[in-house]
Amino acid sequence: MPDAQQPDSPDGDRALALLALGSATIGESGASPMRPRVRAVWPGARLAAPAFPVRCTPGDNLAVHVAVAAAPPGSALVVDVGEEAERGYWGEVLTTAAQSRGVAGLVIDGGVRDTDALTAHGFPVFATMVALRGASKTAAGTVGAPVVVGGVRVEAGDWVVGDADGVAVVPGDRVEEVLAAGRGREEKERGLFVALRAGATTLDLLGLDPTPVSGAPGLRASGVAPTP
Repeated sequence: MPDAQQPDSPDGDRALALLALGSATIGESGASPMRPRVRAVWPGARLAAPAFPVRCTPGDNLAVHVAVAAAPPGSALVVDVGEEAERGYWGEVLTTAAQSRGVAGLVIDGGVRDTDALTAHGFPVFATMVALRGASKTAAGTVGAPVVVGGVRVEAGDWVVGDADGVAVVPGDRVEEVLAAGRGREEKERGLFVALRAGATTLDLLGLDPTPVSGAPGLRASGVAPTP
């Protein structure tokens, strides 16, 4: 993924740190995971950037065209298309325009198209679906105002983190807090992996009670012993 932020800038540092932890860890560390329907359009797409919210009139993408022209460089468009998701609200033309203006990526609770071109451009897109039918370009919408995308409220300046696991939203005033919690979770998991490779079980390490599961009472007698 081309980095829209400079690595030595504050936003660039945050983007690299969020990407390194990934959406799953971030989503368990104080961020809000979007609904699973919002997924990477092409394998390997990764995104961490401040959000620029967009709301479309259903079936119309004029607001997206306005947002591409208005979004701060390094930000990602986060788009609510309303109830008519099955349209190609985004494709190669908008991708080319967005990259030329330094837009970092797209998260949209609706359809996109030209997926081979999106892959070739290396432009990170997270969407609900691929849809061939296009959108009109005449109706009202909003740019910069809060939206709800993937079941999560998103405001300008919040961060979106997307990868193969999905998309998580980090409130703009809690980025450092979420990063600290994510690093702590990652460190704890490293210890778990060491113990698991040494023969411990997840039951022991996580303090789980196996007895509600049918057949579980004989589990420890069969050779699975508690970790000292």
